[in-house]
Amino acid sequence: MIVKLIVDIAGIILILLVAWYFWFSKKEGEKVGESGGVQEAFITVKGGYTPDVIIVKAGKPLRLIFERKESSPCSERVIFKDFDVSKLLPEGEKVIVEFTPEKAGEFEFACQMGMFRGRLIVE
Repeated sequence: MIVKLIVDIAGIILILLVAWYFWFSKKEGEKVGESGGVQEAFITVKGGYTPDVIIVKAGKPLRLIFERKESSPCSERVIFKDFDVSKLLPEGEKVIVEFTPEKAGEFEFACQMGMFRGRLIVE
């Protein structure tokens, strides 16, 4: 009886820790470097986006280079809804997404099904 209670409590604690990690922990993000006046970041697509939080400066051109390393149909397109940008991501190819984020804020990017998600933080 006591063993079952301990296992149940441990299970509940583990569930809460996993939920906290995925829903409540703030990921710091990766600050994007600049070359020749253009901000540039490389993003791998495999089971999600890596990195999935990107920090950029407002008013400067942005170049994101996506490389899809999987065949899941969910990952075949990336959409930046707030910037009216959508690109097909063929498997194994590098795809360049370019735009200039003009205003500060946090903006989501995702696959067409909304299962893969990332954040663009514009400062």
